[in-house]
Amino acid sequence: MILFPAIDLYGGKAVRLLKGEYDRMTVYSGDPASVAADFAACGASHIHIVDLEGAKSGETPNLATVMKIKETSGLFCEIGGGIRSMETAGRYLDSGMDRVILGTAAVEDEGFLREAVAAFGSRVAVGMDIKDGFVAVKGWTEKSALTADAFCEKMQGIGVATLICTDISKDGAMQGTNRQLYRDLSRRYGLDIVASGGVSTLDDVEYLASLGLYGAIIGKAYYTGAIDLAEAVRLCGGAAAGGTEARE
Repeated sequence: MILFPAIDLYGGKAVRLLKGEYDRMTVYSGDPASVAADFAACGASHIHIVDLEGAKSGETPNLATVMKIKETSGLFCEIGGGIRSMETAGRYLDSGMDRVILGTAAVEDEGFLREAVAAFGSRVAVGMDIKDGFVAVKGWTEKSALTADAFCEKMQGIGVATLICTDISKDGAMQGTNRQLYRDLSRRYGLDIVASGGVSTLDDVEYLASLGLYGAIIGKAYYTGAIDLAEAVRLCGGAAAGGTEARE
């Protein structure tokens, strides 16, 4: 299983939200690139980046910071937040990002999702953010009418390779991850599933790895010191191979 330590960006800073609420934000670093350098020093091979401002606006206000993270770390970097057009997706990928994550657009614009998958293949992932059993959109501020299962079936049918699933109720709460959710998804669907939200102990990491998941995202637990990233990477076998990009 691949570990994806996370950097959430707001105003050029590394921050974390509690349960997706923008008015419950904690700033952890004014220099996100230095955070990325520490990820690399701990043995991480991948970074998960979210532009929180972009998630609400549909623009790329933190593009320069995102590229500095990539250049400083040299790691595989995926970026999400506000990617709602081929132009924006192409801008990130042409600039050196390894993968773009579609969230709101994957729910609300199937034509764009299909076009992006056709054009960029496995360099496109989809974020499935779950709130009260339904897929949330627009920076987690609204709920769609799609259930998690209906959405997974649709994504699999379209040919999406990687699905990043976040249980919003667990995100940033440091109360453990939703083990049953990821166990069920891993059994039902042939997608590269990345667990996100509430991964707060080494035991969580070990459990998710035991499911054979493609990946897991570590956010607040890294910033608070609850998880030793180097130890977590070691538990997963180092810079673990797996998933679509490892197979190509």
